[in-house]
Amino acid sequence: MNIFVAKLNFKTTNEQLQAHFEAFGEVSSAKIIFDKETGRSKGFGFVEMPDDAAAKEAISQLNETEFDGRTIAVKVANPRS
Repeated sequence: MNIFVAKLNFKTTNEQLQAHFEAFGEVSSAKIIFDKETGRSKGFGFVEMPDDAAAKEAISQLNETEFDGRTIAVKVANPRS
């Protein structure tokens, strides 16, 4: 399941994001989105977890919690249209 994570600290790394979600199960990828021109984090990213049950638990437990000094928003990522 692909998970959307918003309101990230601009200094949070892909590795920190992955480690935060690994408490709930296997993470196949964690990617923070960066501005192509400035190289600065856009403050959101995506985490892919192969186990849907673990992903749903992570969403439930991590939404509106503090991570790296910010209260993050965590939800199921909507597919691109």
